[in-house]
Amino acid sequence: MPQPRTNETALRLRPMGPEDAETIDRLNRREGWHSVRAVYDGYYAEQQRGERFVFVAEWDGRFAGYVTLLPQAKEPPFAGTGLPLIADLRVYPSYRRRGIGARLLDAAEAEAGRRSDTVALSVGLHAGYGAAQRLYAKRGYLPDGTGLWYQGWPLEPYTACCNDDDLLLHLTRRLGETPPDDRRPSAAP
Repeated sequence: MPQPRTNETALRLRPMGPEDAETIDRLNRREGWHSVRAVYDGYYAEQQRGERFVFVAEWDGRFAGYVTLLPQAKEPPFAGTGLPLIADLRVYPSYRRRGIGARLLDAAEAEAGRRSDTVALSVGLHAGYGAAQRLYAKRGYLPDGTGLWYQGWPLEPYTACCNDDDLLLHLTRRLGETPPDDRRPSAAP
């Protein structure tokens, strides 16, 4: 009798290949998302130079998502801290709710853990980032305390802004700690 297929057999993680920039750009445009092919070509070039790690997820051999990790954050508020920065986590809608985002984060956090005991990331605040916001909260990411940022600058209280992709909340997570969502109640004595 054949064994049922599990998420583990359907999902494969690998480094970004040179052909993936075109795939990402095409899939982003298909979803109606803003996309600039040169950004993804840049990701691959940075990976080749050791300046960025790019983890790609395939589900049954199809491109399902990716995440990148900068070994050291280059932009505020994390620039100069030595913290690795997870950037641009993306799981395409038809592949969501299969654990792909969590596995991509596992890979990025493992690599970050080779450099630091803490990892940073930023998340947009509009509903398009809702799945990522929930995932980060479940994994124990906490706001860094610098408040909201817009277009690379901290927002002063009561400042008007636009809720677009440039409105961000910066988060950190201490690595090696069990994420709150993964904690299991201990058995009674």
